[in-house]
This record gives sequence, structure tokens and C-alpha cells, in this order.
Amino acid sequence: MTEKNSGFRFDTSDLRWIHYEGSPRFDFPIDYDIAVLGHDEDLGRLDLLIRWAPDAYCHFHRHVATTTSLVLEGEHHVIDIDDDGNEAHHDIRPAGTYCSGPGGDVHMERGGPEGSLVLFSMHEPTGRMFEVLDADCNILAENTIESFIEQDRELAR
Repeated sequence: MTEKNSGFRFDTSDLRWIHYEGSPRFDFPIDYDIAVLGHDEDLGRLDLLIRWAPDAYCHFHRHVATTTSLVLEGEHHVIDIDDDGNEAHHDIRPAGTYCSGPGGDVHMERGGPEGSLVLFSMHEPTGRMFEVLDADCNILAENTIESFIEQDRELAR
């Protein structure tokens, strides 16, 4: 048995961060970073660390991959969207929350008042991780293992 360490912080100082932010075409504040921690293209596995600025969102999206997450810091908000584009459920996940689920869910994610840091492990044999959507759930972009690896390599140069 281990003693509870309430002062735990994941060291992110040596990671390469891919930064994303919004533009006037979005009606919500987008401000988040993704670091690729590991991957296995042959198995379709990708491990990411995502950090959100306080009260900022990532892009509206649908997970294709089976996804497991662990909130490391802050609050992680997940807002599920129904088929009519309405908020179906708003889940607030504090640090220490572990979740796992299959692909197919359409949602928004955001950091809490102090932001958040979340570990994601995604698995999909085809390499497709998630789709960025517009308000009508049309696909704007597809994120794959290869696209994340390429962005990470660009940062390493």
C-alpha cells in the first residue's frame, strides 16, 4: 500500500507540445496543447498528454478509437452532444478520474477553472483516432496516428 501523495505533478518540462487555438470562425475559446508520449502504428495505439488552458475547449469532435483517459491535474469537462446538436450530459472529472470507452461519442472537452492535464491512450487498428466536426457534425478533419507522429517530428526538427 502506498501513501497518498496530494502533491503529485506529472513533469511536462521535456515534452514537445503541439499547440491549437481557435479563430473567429469558432464561437467558443479553443486553447489546448497535445504531446505525443508513445505510439505503435502496427497495433493502432497512440498515447497523448493533453493540457487545456483554464476554461478553454478543444475542437468539437467524435472519437473513432477506443479511448482510455486519466485526469492528472485540474478538472476535465466532457460535454456529450446528442443527435440534434444539444447538450446531452456534462461530466466534470476531477484529478484522479479514470475513464474508458469505445469510439463513436460526439462531444466537447474543456479544462476547468485552473485548466487540466489528461493522459489519453487510444486504440484503433486502422490508425484513425478522432474526427474534428463542425456544428452540424460534418467532418472537417481526421486525426490519425500518422498525423500526430508527423506533427511531433516537425517540432523535433
